[in-house]
Amino acid sequence: MKDKEFFTEYTETFLKENSKLNLISKNDKKYLWEKHIYDSLSIEKFFEKYQIQQNVKLLDIGTGGGFPAIPIALSYPETEVFALDSIQKKINAIENIKSELNIKNLTAICGRAENIKDKYDIITSRAVASLDKICQYALPLLRKNGYFVSYKSRKAEEEINSAKNILKKYNAEISDIIDYQLPLEENHTRNLIIIHLL
Repeated sequence: MKDKEFFTEYTETFLKENSKLNLISKNDKKYLWEKHIYDSLSIEKFFEKYQIQQNVKLLDIGTGGGFPAIPIALSYPETEVFALDSIQKKINAIENIKSELNIKNLTAICGRAENIKDKYDIITSRAVASLDKICQYALPLLRKNGYFVSYKSRKAEEEINSAKNILKKYNAEISDIIDYQLPLEENHTRNLIIIHLL
């Protein structure tokens, strides 16, 4: 994983945008690295375990302030990253960060998942909706054999149970749940739920 220093310029640019828009809460500002950037970068565990090639198309649904889309785009310059959100102000903020940092492999899209026509190798979603809901948006946009990586907290098991029918409908399966800890003093266990479209 890239270290904190690698993201210094991004952190400064993000906080500048955040001061205009409140992309993250005031309390979270001092934990930007731990709660947002580090969390976003945990996808590295999936990339390594599944030996994902860099040159893939990745869609981040409900990107908000650009998490995990922007940290992924900065860390994996060969990956084409598409950041999708329905709120224009958030997309404008991402556009500003993109041009300030000259992130060539990032495309910001203002719109809704159900209106997207493209297909992607990998789809991510972090803190957007329950797993059953977000699967309904993500799975139709995956290429065959693609992966949906859902960032979740400890309630992963409950959410998986609720999503069983949707997974069956799209011929997808849970192929992994990858646990990790955020670098905070209190215990912050998170999960990446890896869903494979068969």
